[in-house]
Amino acid sequence: MRPAASPEDRSAVKAQAAGMLKAKGLYKTRARLAVVAVLLRSDGPLSHDAIAQRLRHRYDRVTIYRTLTSLQRAGLVHRALTGARTWQFELSRNCLEDQCHPHLTCNRCGKTRCLVGLVLPIACKSYNGFAIQRQQVHFEGICPECGQSGQ
Repeated sequence: MRPAASPEDRSAVKAQAAGMLKAKGLYKTRARLAVVAVLLRSDGPLSHDAIAQRLRHRYDRVTIYRTLTSLQRAGLVHRALTGARTWQFELSRNCLEDQCHPHLTCNRCGKTRCLVGLVLPIACKSYNGFAIQRQQVHFEGICPECGQSGQ
């Protein structure tokens, strides 16, 4: 768990979140600012529940869901399917237009990591008349921490 952010850090993150919303033409609502700030501080994708917990349940589940949906539609956030078979959310800053960076989930501890910088070729652009618009790749394995601890 990360140490509590100083007031200066919180102010800088809030300003960065506001700038990101403005760049996408989105209104700066309290919920949007809060969700983007949580994702800025995160070191990987987060589930809806994890976002709610980090916001200390200041917003109801529907508000968080709608906020994530609007951020996703604007291209600021993307969803990643992880080993837990649940959608997790993170900022789209490391994604290409037609594919997100791959993710790796540890089969032991369940933590999901981003494989930023790893660009895989698009498997195919169409299949049986289906036009493929986006590719997501998810790997499963054992993280270094679990491998060393023998869990």
